[in-house]
Amino acid sequence: MELQINDSLLVKQFIDGDERALEALINKHNKRINGFIYSKVGDREVTEDIFQDTFMKVIRTLKRGAYNEEGKFLPWVMRIAHNLIIDHFRKTNRMPKFDGSDSFSIFSMIGDDKLNIEKQLIKDQINSELSQLIKELPKDQQEVLEMRIYKDMSFKEISDNTGVSINTALGRMRYALINLRKIIEEHNIVLTN
Repeated sequence: MELQINDSLLVKQFIDGDERALEALINKHNKRINGFIYSKVGDREVTEDIFQDTFMKVIRTLKRGAYNEEGKFLPWVMRIAHNLIIDHFRKTNRMPKFDGSDSFSIFSMIGDDKLNIEKQLIKDQINSELSQLIKELPKDQQEVLEMRIYKDMSFKEISDNTGVSINTALGRMRYALINLRKIIEEHNIVLTN
C-alpha cells in the first residue's frame, strides 16, 4: 500500500508542476519497466526507445489531466509499455495501418518500404510537404523531431547530441508533434491515402 500512496502523491505533485516528481517515478520503476520491455523485445536500444516513448505518453496523459487510475500507476504504465511493444512488432513486420481513423500516423506510412508506385508517389509528396511543415517549427523542436524520425535516434542519443536532459528532449518532441499537428490543421492538409 505504501508504494501506491507514494505513486499517487508523486503523480499529483507532477500534475501540480513539480518536474522532479516525474523523475522520482521514473527512477522508482525504471528497473521493473525496463526489465518487462527487454523481456519482450530482447534488444537494449529498442528497450530504451520504448521506455522513452512510454514516458512520453505518460507525460502527455498526465499533463492533459486524463489520468484517473488512482493508486494503479505502475500497472497503467506497464499497459502503455505493452501497447508500444505491440506497435514496435507491427512496425518491424511492415504492417502499417491505413484505417483512416484518428490514430492514423503519417510516420507509419513513411516507414513502409514495400509500397507500390502510386503509394510511393504519395509518400514522396507527403515527405516533401512534411519537410516544409517541419521547417515552421522552432529550431530546438525541429532538431529533436528530425533526429527522432529521420535519423531514428534514441532519446538518449538526442540528449547526448543536443546537450539537454532526456526529459527536455522528450518535452521538445512532444511540443514538436503538438505544433506540427496545429500547422497541419492550419494548412488544411488531409493525411489519408
